[in-house]
Amino acid sequence: MRKNFLIEGNICGDRVRVARVCRKMEQKDLARELNLLGMGMTPLIVSRIENNQRHVCDAELMMLAKVLKVSMEWLCGEGEGLPK
Repeated sequence: MRKNFLIEGNICGDRVRVARVCRKMEQKDLARELNLLGMGMTPLIVSRIENNQRHVCDAELMMLAKVLKVSMEWLCGEGEGLPK
């Protein structure tokens, strides 16, 4: 039997915002850093991710973790606090 899991938006939005603010970055700064890695992000897309209005694919999650200097697992809710 197949189970349907309903997750609206994404599960990393809050932590993306927390990590970005702790790194003293604005949404435009995060978008620019992601663009340097070839992700094609805009500040509006970053805002939609943080506000749980846009899904994040695995490649984006990996690049977000790299730019924000956190693990993908942390972005997905594992662990407490902001990793160093």
